[in-house]
Amino acid sequence: MLGRSPRDNGRVIILAATPIGNLGDASQRLRDALANAEVIASEDTRTTVQLMRALGIENRPRLIPLHEHNEVERAAEIVELARTTDVLVLSDAGMPAISDPGFPLVAAAATAEVTVTLLPGPSAVLMALALSGLPTDRFAFEGFLPRKGRLAALRELAAERRTLVFFESPHRIGDSLADLATAFGADRRVAVCRELTKLHEEIVRGTASELASRFAEGARGEIVIVVEGAAAPVSDLPTGIARVLELVAGGSRLKEAAAEVAELTGLSRRDLYEGALAARRS
Repeated sequence: MLGRSPRDNGRVIILAATPIGNLGDASQRLRDALANAEVIASEDTRTTVQLMRALGIENRPRLIPLHEHNEVERAAEIVELARTTDVLVLSDAGMPAISDPGFPLVAAAATAEVTVTLLPGPSAVLMALALSGLPTDRFAFEGFLPRKGRLAALRELAAERRTLVFFESPHRIGDSLADLATAFGADRRVAVCRELTKLHEEIVRGTASELASRFAEGARGEIVIVVEGAAAPVSDLPTGIARVLELVAGGSRLKEAAAEVAELTGLSRRDLYEGALAARRS
């Protein structure tokens, strides 16, 4: 029914976004929820205690650890607990369930028909996207790049036409940008968004190769990478052959590159392969 409150069905699980750097971004709804919560499930209970102290909140709720190593096991317990009392769910920073604990809990609650609601707030994904200067009408969030097989994972995304958003750690940023330049092409536009909402917030825009050089030695702080989507697929054979050669130069095998371009463009895989082979021989 329109206008129905989540509380009409009894107790609820409340996901709550917390500041990602600037304490001033704590909403009044978050402050009220923290002040009145009887039970809080959080990624790191120590961080929750620090947040409450920083906000001047004297409430002493029951704290339940809910992190990547126990969230599957804890989900059922918290869902049952939410049948008798509201449970506030927090990650260390930002939105629970978005590259942070929360998804298994929400899935379990949905199966058990326990209501879940949300207190909106800071999101590094949306903030970086808005500040990137890249198209925002269609985008995909890919979370953290894998530690192993990163280049292969990026090559699978090279033809994605939506703007892409990634998280990355400070000590891997240089290698990740270098792999991105290899997989997506040196001229693909990229924005590195660092320390969002904090004193030393920085947005650096440029090509993949430029930013790979800029951050070759790493960087400090929390980092979000925003990447321009691939250009519209080509439909003429010479341009298709040129794209095959670009992929080969980036490390792909000729046969695989021809197959990839053929799938994207509808051009003949054989014509692309033979054309690229002839171009390499000339």
